[in-house]
Amino acid sequence: MLKGLRALVTGGGSGIGRAIADELLAAGASVMTCDANPATNPDVVADVSDTSDVDKIFAQVAKQLGGLDLLVNNVGVPGPTAAVQDTDPDEFDRCVRINLGSAFRCTRLAVPMLRERKGSIVNISSTAGIFGYPLRSGYVAAKWGVIGMTKTWAMELGAEGIRVNAICPGSVGGGRMDGVIEREAATLGLSKETLRRGYEKQVSMGSFIDASDIGKTVVYLASPAARFVSGQILSVDGNTETLRADF
Repeated sequence: MLKGLRALVTGGGSGIGRAIADELLAAGASVMTCDANPATNPDVVADVSDTSDVDKIFAQVAKQLGGLDLLVNNVGVPGPTAAVQDTDPDEFDRCVRINLGSAFRCTRLAVPMLRERKGSIVNISSTAGIFGYPLRSGYVAAKWGVIGMTKTWAMELGAEGIRVNAICPGSVGGGRMDGVIEREAATLGLSKETLRRGYEKQVSMGSFIDASDIGKTVVYLASPAARFVSGQILSVDGNTETLRADF
């Protein structure tokens, strides 16, 4: 389906990013990954919140792939878990710089490459980008920002044939979500099991999703089947009703 397509997945060493890379590879794409954690064995070890590291990534893209047809801005960190009055401003800033700033830094260098083949961009936001989310100010600020940039870039780049969309994952089963639940449970004085059940109750379908579900949606958005899909925000979440946990 995607034979000949050249893709860069940021944060592609583990979790959702790894699942996206795997689904793209299975669809026939050539994929390069970057990640700040060398233990995940990415193609490039880099911090995408650092401008000089992003320069290094795109130099490697040009060398390894010879161009770019798809950019997946996936990098993200959970950020601090605390009420606003208890949130460390430096941790808030770090969360926004990584989750929002990295998408900007990568996109500004990707656009000249994407122009050549009328490529596309998929930004990974979150259901926290369309709902309020208590105790997660930094994460919410960044993920709402990703939605705004998606809409703006779709308008800026549409005339050049470049499509820009965002995916909003819900609660994805795995280590990262386990960590979120553990920290929130400690902050709220609840058991992890109680909080997990609360997250499941937020969703109409009553279940967490798999990272592969996000990967498959990226494959669709990168495919000819989505050639006129741009500026769209696709929730892959079983229909989140709220992010205020029902205990």
